[in-house]
Amino acid sequence: MISGVDNDSIVYLNGEFLRLADAKVSVLDRGFVFGDGIYEVVPVYKGVPFRMHQHIARLQRSLQSVRIHLEYTEAQWQALVEGVLARVDDSASNLMVYLQVTRGVAKRDHAFPAAVEPTVFCMASPFARPGKAQREEGLAAISVPDTRWLLCHIKSISLLGNVLAKQAAVDAGVDEVLQFREGYLTEGSSCNIWVVKNGVLMAPEANHLILEGIRYRFLAELARNAGIPFEARPVSAEEVNDADELMLTSATKEVLPIVRYNGNPVGTGKPGPVYALLRASYDRVIESL
Repeated sequence: MISGVDNDSIVYLNGEFLRLADAKVSVLDRGFVFGDGIYEVVPVYKGVPFRMHQHIARLQRSLQSVRIHLEYTEAQWQALVEGVLARVDDSASNLMVYLQVTRGVAKRDHAFPAAVEPTVFCMASPFARPGKAQREEGLAAISVPDTRWLLCHIKSISLLGNVLAKQAAVDAGVDEVLQFREGYLTEGSSCNIWVVKNGVLMAPEANHLILEGIRYRFLAELARNAGIPFEARPVSAEEVNDADELMLTSATKEVLPIVRYNGNPVGTGKPGPVYALLRASYDRVIESL
């Protein structure tokens, strides 16, 4: 049994729906021995997967990037997810759908194996939307060097760099880290980072140095609709230090303010006006589902 999860929940594994406790993969699966695979996380509100098209498009891009060949159409991915959701006891709750594809099971050898079927896994689990304290009091973060590989745009299951970054936050007693490569902001441990100065919203360019979260373009849309100027460009450590506001976005954290950074208040030390506009816009979209 796995502590902290619903072992009786129904998951999908290689064409079958079965109990989580009964889902097994070979120890020679390349996801296990090499981290050779990709994944997606889709938030589901009131039974509706949010921005599913964008998540599946990124999933397909990641598969192509690592040359895992899987002839699934968007409709097939949608049906797979809907099959898992239909088997959730409380479909009215907010859920997180996790999709993972590995290259499959083969003799341990670094080169791609021939004629191997990819392993496909999908599960849904409850998640809690950010609470009042996170929304109104904000988060704390520290800066750390970005020591990960140079293909961060691929949503790879090889997440040791992100795990170490998150543990750095835990060890420091803060909520998140801001990673920097050669003096420029990249992202958090598992989130995109946003900087506000003089009313202008800024984020690092969506390139190979960051994973472009699905909320990246979504927040840019919300900013445009709210009349907030947005710039996607290199953001220096000095600009982050001098920011009026800092924010993070992710599938389950949505958008949240960072009010303390490296032990110092960000701006006034309270969530700022740009965050308030974006937070209200985000909530309206979710409420309309």
